[in-house]
Amino acid sequence: MKPLLIYDGDCGFCTSSARWAESRWGGRARAVPWQRADLVQLGLTPEQANATAWWVDERGRRFPGHLAIAHALAAGAGWSAALGRLLLHRPFTWIGAVVYPVISRYRHRLPGGTPACRA
Repeated sequence: MKPLLIYDGDCGFCTSSARWAESRWGGRARAVPWQRADLVQLGLTPEQANATAWWVDERGRRFPGHLAIAHALAAGAGWSAALGRLLLHRPFTWIGAVVYPVISRYRHRLPGGTPACRA
């Protein structure tokens, strides 16, 4: 199985961010809105998928929130891959743990955000 980024397909900011990340993966991973994903197969509930982004790696391990974004960035190339790898290590993972909830809460105000993005 290819790694998957599971995101909120109803949110314009999330969708455009996921598509940007996917364009950097060179086919090595896929981005799928949780609304179209086989959540049972992935070991996720609709409540979990609705609450945060998820990265499911090729071994089926699941990483929520800021770790999902770090893995998605690390799967890419160039500066974003370097940033993703950095965010997977302390103390930088703590930065992601603080920043991700803020972005998630205010995503409706970010570029591409819509009222549907409101958490």
